[in-house]
Amino acid sequence: MNLLVLGPQGAGKGTQAKRISSEYGIPHVSTGDMFRAAIAADTELGREVEPILAAGELVPDELTVALIGERLAEADAVDGFVLDGFPRNLAQAEALDAMLGDIGRRLDAILFFDLPDGVATERMLRRAAEESRPDDTPEVIARRLEIYHQETEPIVEHYRVTGKLVPLHAGRSIAEVWAELSESLQGVA
Repeated sequence: MNLLVLGPQGAGKGTQAKRISSEYGIPHVSTGDMFRAAIAADTELGREVEPILAAGELVPDELTVALIGERLAEADAVDGFVLDGFPRNLAQAEALDAMLGDIGRRLDAILFFDLPDGVATERMLRRAAEESRPDDTPEVIARRLEIYHQETEPIVEHYRVTGKLVPLHAGRSIAEVWAELSESLQGVA
């Protein structure tokens, strides 16, 4: 099962993607986690992306597309994946579609976590305090949501026409979102 999660930061995509990963035995492929790991390990990629992420900007497409391509080629992703944090713009969505086509795979469902900005901001500020995440300042959060609306939100329409878009009401509790999500996935799995 090849899944993509979309929605603003703070919508609970990562939380639900980790649960999907555990329940269905497929890897949670998070670009944010991969970038943060590269920064923590002080790799060349980490040094390149750290100032970009600190400013709340998007990592250039060519870096992200290459990283995702390598990750989806790994053995644990053969039976499926939950892709989180990519694509972030239409060019990346088109690159993902082409990449999957080239390897004979397709997305089975696109899970859209819909969440108002106010709730997203509140959640990200709480997460920043709990996890000591330096990339979640009020200014960076506002910039990330602005970029989300300008660049990422159009992807929802790109995938809506496929008939595989699953809208989820992400402002509810984790358990309530999971119940809606798992019911939706029963028709996919």
